Amino acid sequence: MTEMSSATREKLNGWLNDPSIDEATKQELRNLENNPAELEDRFYRDLEFGTGGLRGVIGAGSNRMNRYTVARATQGFARYILDAHGDKAGRPSVVIAHDCRHFSPEFTLEAALVLAGNGIVAKLFPSLRPTPQLSFSVRDLQATGGIVVTASHNPPEYNGYKVYNATGGQLVPHEAERVIANIQEITSFAQVKRMTREEAEASGLLIWLGEAEDEAFAETVANTSVNRDLMAAGAAKDLVVVYTPLHGTGNLPVRRVLEKIGFTQVHIVKEQELPDANFTTVKSPNPEEREAFTMAIELGKKIGADILIGTDPDADRMGAVVRNAQGEYEILTGNQSGSILVHYVLSQLKEAGKLPSNGAVVKTIVTSELGATIARHYGAAVFNTLTGFKYIGEKMNEFEQSGEHTYLFGYEESYGYLAGNYARDKDAIVASTLICEAAAYYKRQGKTLIDVLQDLYAQFGYYREALASRTLKGKDGLAQIRALMEDFRSNPPQQVGGIGITKLLDYSLGLDGLPKENVLKFLLEDGSWFCLRPSGTEPKIKFYFAVRGTSDEDAKSRLARMQEEVLARVDA
Repeated sequence: MTEMSSATREKLNGWLNDPSIDEATKQELRNLENNPAELEDRFYRDLEFGTGGLRGVIGAGSNRMNRYTVARATQGFARYILDAHGDKAGRPSVVIAHDCRHFSPEFTLEAALVLAGNGIVAKLFPSLRPTPQLSFSVRDLQATGGIVVTASHNPPEYNGYKVYNATGGQLVPHEAERVIANIQEITSFAQVKRMTREEAEASGLLIWLGEAEDEAFAETVANTSVNRDLMAAGAAKDLVVVYTPLHGTGNLPVRRVLEKIGFTQVHIVKEQELPDANFTTVKSPNPEEREAFTMAIELGKKIGADILIGTDPDADRMGAVVRNAQGEYEILTGNQSGSILVHYVLSQLKEAGKLPSNGAVVKTIVTSELGATIARHYGAAVFNTLTGFKYIGEKMNEFEQSGEHTYLFGYEESYGYLAGNYARDKDAIVASTLICEAAAYYKRQGKTLIDVLQDLYAQFGYYREALASRTLKGKDGLAQIRALMEDFRSNPPQQVGGIGITKLLDYSLGLDGLPKENVLKFLLEDGSWFCLRPSGTEPKIKFYFAVRGTSDEDAKSRLARMQEEVLARVDA
């Protein structure tokens, strides 16, 4: 039997003897006294507050998501908010939202009451709302910051906690480091300032949001349409859409915006319509995976749908499945949907004479080059950021302040997209709207989005990408991930699939003015590349692969060779 370390025993006893921790939590820990391995995992570290906030398995312990880790993080964030607010008039405020997961309402209320205890106004949505709406509302309500409780598309046992600055963007590293420093100063839960709900409401420090904020968000998203007149004239009515919210927050806002644009044939996957913290109809509520669309495809075949769309639990990621000319349904990758949207948005702006001369498209370093090539074709500048939409949001702020560029579109391969300046986070609601609008526009020309994609390949090159990952949980898994990265860093391959490697980009050195991050990208002689990146939110390491071929078959063949060779070394 694994023995607990002395440090773990000390932290466990600290929780058991802390008068501010409730008895039910203590009993949960006592029930594990014959499971030292589990206790070790719960206490070997504090749940890490990364640049995106917290994310972990729900349960008692310092390495778990619970009201105490949420309260401690919020106390640290409160200090950051008070410092950021400085001498400005009035009280600082924070907007708070949550998704459909276990304990999400309890965690958001806990965060609100800690903020209130620090004299900060908490503006709280009373029921589930999409993450992008939180980003929008921070900006719209001119708040000092934001919090959203979500674990995105993680399994049901997870929850998470993300924090936002006054621009509506997630904290970037230099901001998160200040919050982390504040959190580390909190050595006892007795240091957390907190009000009761009654006190917070009576003092005006807890305000409930509602319909006005919902309508403001929906109308703003609808206004990002680049062909609203054509849609209203009947193009939208001709498109048959199947939508699955995958039990999450997208259900009402996606339908609301599609209705505003003029889509009347929107069919919901009933079994996945309502919130369900256990996501009982899917293995994973992730629109990146084909399995998540099983029910949507069944419904699509039944009614002859042109396009199927799905959003993840907090509605910041959107996946699309399109019926091809043979009547079969093909899933678009995040890179493919992003490339189609870049082409659609920029081509329509150009056609309408609204494409600015200083337009810019922003993508991440692990995203396909096809969208970038298309953007440059339309005269737009292209900017690369590290993985994470917070960096795209940061770039948007730079454009806004300098006026040097006009933001047109931003996206990442992991199904995150944003058009419009109303938010600073990826938005599955606007992505759902624009992908349906594009499908309706091209349907009028007798084309599917698959046809459009093939046209883009023929014009710009046959780009293909793949993503693989290895999940390595717990303390040992973390060590394995570090060892893998160090192996590729200190002993880089010289060639892959017979193609020489020309360059290793080690982003831990802070390349191209970007923040330092533990990412390795290998560039090959033929323009292909592959990348290794430990996930910042899950116990896994991700491997990205990208090629550009002379035909579909050539691209697929190159991709398969590179993927097979790299992963053989990883698994060895």
